[in-house]
Amino acid sequence: MAEENFLNSTIKLFRYYKSLGDKTIAALSDEQLYFQPTTESNSVAIIIQHLSGNMLSRFTDFLTTDGEKEWRNRDGEFEMNKISKEELISEWEKGWACLFNAVEPLTEEDLLKTIYIRNEGHTITEALQRQLTHYAYHIGQLVYLGKIALNENWKSLSIPRNKSADFNKERFDKDKERKHFTDRL
Repeated sequence: MAEENFLNSTIKLFRYYKSLGDKTIAALSDEQLYFQPTTESNSVAIIIQHLSGNMLSRFTDFLTTDGEKEWRNRDGEFEMNKISKEELISEWEKGWACLFNAVEPLTEEDLLKTIYIRNEGHTITEALQRQLTHYAYHIGQLVYLGKIALNENWKSLSIPRNKSADFNKERFDKDKERKHFTDRL
């Protein structure tokens, strides 16, 4: 039961973070996707390249090969490759499709199996937690860059500023229920 809940919750969280990225990417122009606040900063485009490359490497043959594939060019993911928004979205979707194709069929029995990332053993549970936190970290950066680029045109992806009381009232006006927080999104 706990293992099934872990898998379902993990998949929902991956989908939630993907949706934050989707909404941010959709709101940005081609030019804004390449905005870098400093020379050492990543742009949204670079973060997309990195996340896609990481997902393809980690989740291709997830249960049978090391998560760091020989064909991956991690350093290249951080180079500014000026491609169209449509091409970036295609890369983004390809990475997520690879992830979901690997994760959705997992069963409770799989969670204690060992896989390797850079020759370091991880249970499936540990590997999923590692990747979920890694993606949340970068998607937070992606959202923040979108917020900077759009400035006053930014549309909140969570509770809008000065709307916490309204949000809480709406939530507390309902009966208590057990569900995943992403179910309401």
